[in-house]
Amino acid sequence: MDLGLNGKVALVTAASRGLGRAVALRLAQEGARVAICARGKKQLEKTAAEIVAQTNQQVLPIQADVSDPRAADSLIRSTVERFGRLDILVTNAGGPPPGQFLELTPKDWEIGARLTLMSAVRLLYATVPVMKKQPESSILAITSIAVKQPLPNLVLSNSLRLSVIGLIKTLADELAPFSIRVNGICPGWTRTDRVDQLLRDRAERKLTTLEEEAAEVAIDIPLGRMGTPEEFAKAAAFLVSPAASYITGVSLLVDGGMYRGVM
Repeated sequence: MDLGLNGKVALVTAASRGLGRAVALRLAQEGARVAICARGKKQLEKTAAEIVAQTNQQVLPIQADVSDPRAADSLIRSTVERFGRLDILVTNAGGPPPGQFLELTPKDWEIGARLTLMSAVRLLYATVPVMKKQPESSILAITSIAVKQPLPNLVLSNSLRLSVIGLIKTLADELAPFSIRVNGICPGWTRTDRVDQLLRDRAERKLTTLEEEAAEVAIDIPLGRMGTPEEFAKAAAFLVSPAASYITGVSLLVDGGMYRGVM
């Protein structure tokens, strides 16, 4: 199936590793020119080189920390200066630290809000005026299954990612008249470095091993395993593509059936 992404321009944040990297790679494989950002310059440039080598597409690596209030405007400006337009924005950020409520402090909440919520807010403020000037743009926010089903020991993620979905759902209505589609995508257990961090945290608490915790997680997934970043990226690429031209305001679960609710 041709997703219609050939020649499109996409910015994917926090894309040197994990889900962000997988999405950027998939978009490039579908023919898009891609800007990616991350905090670490060495890994960012390595990822950019790998995507170019695998796809022969143009990739713009931009070192940036999305929790920095100055980052959003610079990212959008650099992308448009390089490619002349911006068709797709994929907002992504490393998850806030795990912990139960009384183990965390108000300062932790403030730091988490800057990373998870305000990074998306600022990127959208910088992006929407650009997208209003061109037809058929798309915004996708990477969140988590936690917006549907809170996960244990992740009170920051459970709370802050849900606020992102509220923002996305509202903007889907506001921006539809400008042919800008706005969606969320909610990964379940997908084997990334971030997930390994969470599993190690669980293992330390329970005096088990990372792999024992991974096996326990899989028990609750109807498909019997965690997902791969590549599987997630295929769903994300579809949602931002012209092939999904009549889909906006959704929060798509990519979780192997883990969420049992009907809404």
